[in-house]
Amino acid sequence: MNASDLKERLRAAALELGFDQAGFAPAAEPPNAEAYLAWLERGWHGEMSYMAREDAVRRRLAPAEALPGCRTIIVVSLGYAAADGEGARQSSEAEISRYARGRDYHGIFEERLAALSAVLAEAAPGERTLPYVDYGPVLERDHAQRAGLGWIGKNTMLIDPRLGSYLLLGELLTTLDLPPDEPFTADHCGTCVRCIEACPTGAIRLSRGVDARLCISYLTIELRGPIPLDLRPLIGNRVFGCDICQEVCPWNREVPEGREPELRPAVAGAQAVAGRPVPPATMTAWATELLELSDAEFRHRYRGTALLRPGREGMLRNLCVGLGNSGRADAIPVLERCLADGSELVRDHACWALERVANATER
Repeated sequence: MNASDLKERLRAAALELGFDQAGFAPAAEPPNAEAYLAWLERGWHGEMSYMAREDAVRRRLAPAEALPGCRTIIVVSLGYAAADGEGARQSSEAEISRYARGRDYHGIFEERLAALSAVLAEAAPGERTLPYVDYGPVLERDHAQRAGLGWIGKNTMLIDPRLGSYLLLGELLTTLDLPPDEPFTADHCGTCVRCIEACPTGAIRLSRGVDARLCISYLTIELRGPIPLDLRPLIGNRVFGCDICQEVCPWNREVPEGREPELRPAVAGAQAVAGRPVPPATMTAWATELLELSDAEFRHRYRGTALLRPGREGMLRNLCVGLGNSGRADAIPVLERCLADGSELVRDHACWALERVANATER
């Protein structure tokens, strides 16, 4: 089998495994390497120190640093768009980023990339592979664009004309030398700046960069300490992540619903769907539940979901902010309970939230 035929066999295998796209890119320095280094220099990665670690930077700039002899990067995607235009929310009050409403996608990618690696090993014995999801040091959107899967929009998301930007990406690095696909060179954002104008915190810059320190997704998921006071009111009821820059994007208006059932949201009020836990239906009930859980119990309760990332403390912090922004008097009892929590972080945000509710109810 020649290299081109083998490439198409691997593409077909990736699609049969359930991926929505599969493209092939050369294992070369990413096109936006300089922009990435400038992003780090500005400190826009915030407290995500792993992004700036010397060994991680080397691997992001040179795939062969991650897999010696790497020649090709196979990039795959999974769509997770909801059936309707805005997406069914998992909670009636708390907004959760769409990608986090089903099973944690990392496990799905790991299983399918392992299966794709097995297909490659059978077809090309002796060649090595290394799977990556987004926790690995790889500039995945750069490689996806080079593999022909879409262009990088002004909100820094990869956008495919047919599937939009609700895409999760994974990579299989390999020493196998395969002909690359044609890169996606067209930029269909044009003069549109809806994502930039809609971002509540001004995190998206005209230079096609995102200052993570202002991004609601970073603040509610990656940040481990207190959320800056001036940003708390801007978060609203987004207790885990944010989809605003994608919701306003014209390319997401009529995208097909994601085909992967494990990425679809569970139903609020149910105990579980296919083994996935469902948070309580309201922010008040959710905060009440978390107050009664230990850290270990929280990990057990939400295992297999992305909600584990901030931990119990981080989720309670986020819920306090959401309850404070609700301005509702019925949030006061649970916020007062949060004042007695063992976490200083939770107590601090509960105190802020109580003051905000008090101010709202006095008007």
